[in-house]
Order: sequence, then structure tokens, then C-alpha cells
Amino acid sequence: MIIPDQKFLFQIPNNITYLNCANMSPLLKSANDAGIAAINQRNAPWTYSTKQWFEPAEELRSLFAKIIKSNVENIALIPSASYGIAVAKKNIHLKSSQNIIVLNQEYPSNFYAWRELSKETGATINIIKKEEGKTWAESILPMINDKTGLVAIPNCHWTDGGFVDLVEISKKARQTGAKLVIDASQSAGAYPLDINKIKPDFLITVGYKWLLGPYGLGYLYADDKYFNKGKPIEFSWLNKKGSEDFAKLIEYTDEFKPGAKRFDAGGYPSFIHIPMAIAALKQILEWGVENIQETLSLITKDIICIAKEHGIDIPASNSCVGHMIGIKVNEAHALGKKLADNQIYISVRGTNLRIAPHLYNTIEDVKKLFNFF
Repeated sequence: MIIPDQKFLFQIPNNITYLNCANMSPLLKSANDAGIAAINQRNAPWTYSTKQWFEPAEELRSLFAKIIKSNVENIALIPSASYGIAVAKKNIHLKSSQNIIVLNQEYPSNFYAWRELSKETGATINIIKKEEGKTWAESILPMINDKTGLVAIPNCHWTDGGFVDLVEISKKARQTGAKLVIDASQSAGAYPLDINKIKPDFLITVGYKWLLGPYGLGYLYADDKYFNKGKPIEFSWLNKKGSEDFAKLIEYTDEFKPGAKRFDAGGYPSFIHIPMAIAALKQILEWGVENIQETLSLITKDIICIAKEHGIDIPASNSCVGHMIGIKVNEAHALGKKLADNQIYISVRGTNLRIAPHLYNTIEDVKKLFNFF
């Protein structure tokens, strides 16, 4: 289903053309209002009940689980992608004879942790380049073998939206016994993800991009096998069994809360962030992620058509996700600055102009963008 223009739900001035959701989304009015109300309550801490420490977080956990078609027990609340990837690193054990697969020019948060794991274990990092004329999956699949201990990849490349087929790669990883860690920061909320088909060990995403939420709150999915012996990276009172009873906090315990809650970050009840994120995820679920992807795909197809008219090098639409695309231009940084000077906002990533629309954009925004090429 194609979703009509939703700009009225955001506070974007008419003179601003924002095509940069992959960097940071604008807030929905509903999320902004929820944040203001939360700040006002924070001025009166005596108004918080014990339930408010836990129940909003459980609602948010449930909403995110619906977005990726997961069970709520598999979801932890975290502050950043690097935090979630650090959790995954702590729970993945490799041998020196194994290798770690990552993408060429991967986002730093999904590289640095694995380089550290390589140093600690002696496992080799195998950086995969996308071969000319092939998809990312076609480039990655032949490199996964019995020596592969970990495949750490996104759903799409962060610089240009290049599509990575997680289902096909997951099948190969399972066949060889490799662990699979997904950084979904550039797809969760805009591209349909089904945990039951992907079956990763861990999936991590920030919440401030395609999930339209505040900065400083993200999500982690952990497979069931990490529920009983999985090790968190911090030992907060909040992720321990029985922490809802404040009177008994001095009765120390080694038991964690069930499921992935053992991986929750300290301070996860975040009284301001969580109401904002709840409002955002409710709106995404109301739209439907499949519908968001279908609608944004029409905009990126327009980008491809107009770019071709300008003689610009651009990937085929079937090699990219529908919600973001990178186009190669000469002097990308200079053009990016020129666009910003005219209140048109995109990102320059490497040699690409990365264009990332959302439901507040229309074909008119695309035309305005290309007026400066």
C-alpha cells in the first residue's frame, strides 16, 4: 500500500528539503510531545511510581519485537549500536584458525569490535569487496566456509544502500556453523525484517534513524541460546531477578531477569527517551514497515530516473534497498555543501551522495535536489 505524504506529522519547515533520514530522522510531532511531557514530569520525581521504572520499557520492548517479528523475550534495550555489538563480541568465542567476515568500508561500529576480537583470538578478518556486476550476497556467499566463525554484516551498505540478502547469507552461515551478527541500523523500521527467516545470533540497531526515535536509545535481539549463559557487559541492578522490589535490592543475587533482559543497559528505563520511542514505534507500526518500504521505493526510483537523465552514475534499483541510495558524482563534498547552503540536506559518504528519503518527502523534493546538479 502506498502511503500519502506524511509531512504534516513532522515539524519540518516548508523551506527545508530533508533527504537525510539515514543520518538522523526528524522527530514526529507525537514523539516530540511525548518528550516534552516526559521532561515536565522529570521536574517532579515524586510523581514516579515503581511501575514507571519498568512498564513503559516493557511496552517499548514489545513494540520493537513486532517490527522485526520477534518474541518480546528476545529484546534488550541498549544506548547505541556499539554497545549492542560489544554484547555480541563478549558472547562469541572464536579460534585462531577461524575468520571473521565483514564488508568493505563497513560502518566503524561494526568493524572495531571485530578487529579487537581478531587481536584477542588470532582469528583473521576477511574484508569482502562487492565484485563488479555482482550483488553483495553473490560476493559474500562463496567466502563463507568451514573456517568462518562469524559473519558480521548489515542489511544494506551504509554508504549507498546496497542490498545484502540476509536470508540467503543466514542459510550459508548456519550450514557452516558460523555465527551471524546483523547491524540493522540502516534498515530496521524502513525495510521488512523477519527474525524467523534471518535467524541471527544477534541483531542490533540504533533508534534515531529509520525508527524515528531519540538519540541514545537502541535495540538488541539475542537468540534464545544466549538466555541462560549469555554474559552482559555490565552488571546493573536493573537486569537482576527481582529488581522491581526496591526494598529487596540489598538481597544480592546471581540470577538475571529472563530472556535477553540480562543484556539491558544500565539506566534503560530512561524516563524521557522511552515515551518518545514508544510514540515513534506506534506510528511505524500503524503505517506498516512493508508499506513504508513500498512507498519509499517509488521515491528512489524517481531518483534513479532523474539521475540517469543527468548522466549520473547510479546503481540499478534492484541492487539497493528502496529507502536509500548513493549516487557517485564529481566533487561530492563541494556539491553536498552547495546543497546544504540551499537548505537541501543529504549526506556525503565516501564518493557517494547518500540520499535517504522518508514519508515526509515527495517527487518535488527530488526535483529540487537535482536542480543543483
